[in-house]
Amino acid sequence: MQDDNNQAIGVPVFRLFGIGMVLLLGLKLYLGTVLDLYSDEVFYWLASTHPAIAYSDLPFMTSLLVGLGASLDPGNAFAVRIVFLFLGSSIPLLVYWIARPISNRQQALESAALCLCLPLGGFLGLLAVPDVPLLFFGLLAIGCFERALRINGLKFWIGTGTCVALGLSTHYRFFLYPSAALLFLVLYKPARAHWANPRLWLSMAIASIGLIPIIWFNLTHALSSASFYFVDRHPWEFQLSGLLHIFKQAGLVTPPLYAVLLLTLWTLLQRARRQDHVAALLLCFAMVNLAVYLLLAPWTDATSTSIHWPLSGYFPLLVFVPAVLRQCYTWCREKWSERVARRLIASIPVLGFTGTLVALLGVGSQAYQAPLQNLLGPGVLSNKMAGWRQFSEYTNALLQDLSQDQLTDSPPIVITDNYYTAAQVEFAGLTNETYTLDRDKAVRDGRITQLQLWRKDESAVANAINRSVLYINEDSSLTVVDKHELLTTMCSHVGSINLIDELSLFNGNKRFSYYSATRIIDNGSNTDYRSRPCPYPARAWIDYPNAEERMSGSVNVSGWSYNEDIGVAAVYLLVDGTRIGTAEYGQTRSDVVAAMGVSSDPNAPDLGFDFKLDTTTLENGEHSLAIEIVNHQGTSTFFGERPVRIHN
Repeated sequence: MQDDNNQAIGVPVFRLFGIGMVLLLGLKLYLGTVLDLYSDEVFYWLASTHPAIAYSDLPFMTSLLVGLGASLDPGNAFAVRIVFLFLGSSIPLLVYWIARPISNRQQALESAALCLCLPLGGFLGLLAVPDVPLLFFGLLAIGCFERALRINGLKFWIGTGTCVALGLSTHYRFFLYPSAALLFLVLYKPARAHWANPRLWLSMAIASIGLIPIIWFNLTHALSSASFYFVDRHPWEFQLSGLLHIFKQAGLVTPPLYAVLLLTLWTLLQRARRQDHVAALLLCFAMVNLAVYLLLAPWTDATSTSIHWPLSGYFPLLVFVPAVLRQCYTWCREKWSERVARRLIASIPVLGFTGTLVALLGVGSQAYQAPLQNLLGPGVLSNKMAGWRQFSEYTNALLQDLSQDQLTDSPPIVITDNYYTAAQVEFAGLTNETYTLDRDKAVRDGRITQLQLWRKDESAVANAINRSVLYINEDSSLTVVDKHELLTTMCSHVGSINLIDELSLFNGNKRFSYYSATRIIDNGSNTDYRSRPCPYPARAWIDYPNAEERMSGSVNVSGWSYNEDIGVAAVYLLVDGTRIGTAEYGQTRSDVVAAMGVSSDPNAPDLGFDFKLDTTTLENGEHSLAIEIVNHQGTSTFFGERPVRIHN
């Protein structure tokens, strides 16, 4: 590496940093306009329509920022994200601001550039999620605190307290920032003198204001929020997979950069022992944020702690990474050659920046489901941020038709199987009278208490007595058992209910079923009552053939099928998507009745079927085999598609 006074290296870094910033910002701006809202984003939007200082899962900051953006253009996903795009894209500038008085202009610029090479860091701002303001206020707090300690300026002490208060109003995880600061003031002997500084106590008093939203919500709601984060969310039992935490983080950060960050930790520890107060300070912020999640990984929610939570620990290290890279360069040059050293060191940010691009493009690929499915095949791409606009248009048309058919002054209410589908309906402006039967994801995400407070959970359905209903199931996110249980619940609240339509997107990867109910009745609390017949989905199993079966001559395709409350009218055999005949249905299958708990199928126990298939009528080679079940209401269900091989 060249000396800092040599501008030959400075100009390219500045240019590369500028190009990288513009490229990533352009990608985020574009993807922010074409991607639908993620489930978390649409929930924060819903929270923004119910202003409060705290909610069941978070204090107010995220929903406030979402609401500020959404107010610019209601119903626009990009508007929801716009404040987060600004905050997330400013993270490299904050790192430069922190590093500038600590190192020098050249290395501070390199630290800022490395933010773009930390894949999850460069990704920040695309989604309206709390990690963005958490990191923004966290880095602001670090910069103000370092300056307050160094020059004792009142404005920096006030700035530190204000940033901490805002961070505490963002997420529970922000507690690690003030914890790291207190740890530094306790453990680092030269810093203990600041305990006698009244400006420190003023800063702490200001910071404590940020605790008010969390304390208020927990005291008024039986500690439900704290219980979720510190008790219910985590298994608190040792999981061997948690030991993979370091390896998962290395993969996300990219292994070379992760190795450099670990070396930086070691370097800061050595400098702290030599009474370098800045090294000790940033070491505390990095170690607290990294070590807590490392130590808790085997006992906590593996998905969260192993993905993005430790991100706050990496940014303080980036301030010293340029100096460590120079040491690595010197070592490589002495061991090999200058050319090899340059290439090895340059490959670290290049690989990291490539990782950032891959992360952005990977998420952005959801906006191009149709063309990419032709290349990758179905079921490969996520569709959590795709299809909601088509869903909203389709749902709106059904609501309009139902309103016209019923000729009533009150439009149908909307009930869904999960809370984020209900939120998408409201975000699209279709209605604000939504309810959800969600007892799974809402509980898992710590949001069931909030839905209850908003009167949007199942218990609030009784508020809509005699109102007609459009009930929506997102079938692609449910098992057949889940759907059966949800329909049982729904049928307990209504007089009658019928399947009216289905929506299939992305070759069936995202599917919805729509049901129309005449009116809500006051029988929801009676578990013995439910509307009959309830439009349960048919269930089936193909006993033979198995997937990849080699068949020849005449074979007997057999299995069973039933449809509670309604009954099966016919079973058809499909080869390559085409009906080739009707199966003989009605063989006695008492074993199925016992094993599956069949209780209301009118055909029980005669639930078996078989079909004599003459494979000589088919060409040799691979074919797709499936069955189509038609119930007595005329609803068709396709089941059991599998590849088989004809060999005559």
